[in-house]
Amino acid sequence: MGEAFGLHSFGNDEALMALIDVANVACGFHSGDPDTMDATVALARKHGVRVGAHPGLPDLVGFGRREMKLNPEEVESIIRYQVGALTGFLDKYDMPLNHIKPHGSLYGMLARDEALMQGAVNVAKTYGVPVFGIAGSAHQRVAEREGVEFVGELYVDLDYNPEGGLIILRRPEHTDPGAASARVRRVLENGTVAAVDGTLLEIPFGSVCVHSDTPNSPEVAEAVRAALRD
Repeated sequence: MGEAFGLHSFGNDEALMALIDVANVACGFHSGDPDTMDATVALARKHGVRVGAHPGLPDLVGFGRREMKLNPEEVESIIRYQVGALTGFLDKYDMPLNHIKPHGSLYGMLARDEALMQGAVNVAKTYGVPVFGIAGSAHQRVAEREGVEFVGELYVDLDYNPEGGLIILRRPEHTDPGAASARVRRVLENGTVAAVDGTLLEIPFGSVCVHSDTPNSPEVAEAVRAALRD
């Protein structure tokens, strides 16, 4: 959520906020700006939605979806900077920070590299909040090693590779709501998700992620909601 910049707006925040429990709010590096963060936090408060920080790589042009060479100290600094910015607006609306979930290529980099993930976990420890990420990856290993709560995610609008990693797209694509619903139903029934090559993956999760910039994201979120209700 809040992935707008200046006069340019993206995503389906207004429609989605009435359908979700938790919002991952952009903090200004891959997208978002002060006015957008303010408006997004206010909208979340209106709908009773919890807010987590969604820090990304400092790459507005690439929307945080191009990898960068960073050391652990740099990762910690860019995450701490962005989380601090968002908490300023959360304080304004008397809302707590709910969690931290890295964005885009930063999310993937941290899933593969425990040293980089340590930086994110250090910030989560400062704020006493969970980290959202991929179960079985460095996200979970480092968080649990450091005593930070971990929440595994299930994705319904991105595909998985045979190793259980996400296939990150630079541009969002239309998602079949029926396929999203079927993925949720399947994993709830037998605990598995099919990778792109048919490999069956076990994906433990406590949260289902829908990207706001998927063109039909409100329909996808509604399909996920219906599957969970059923």
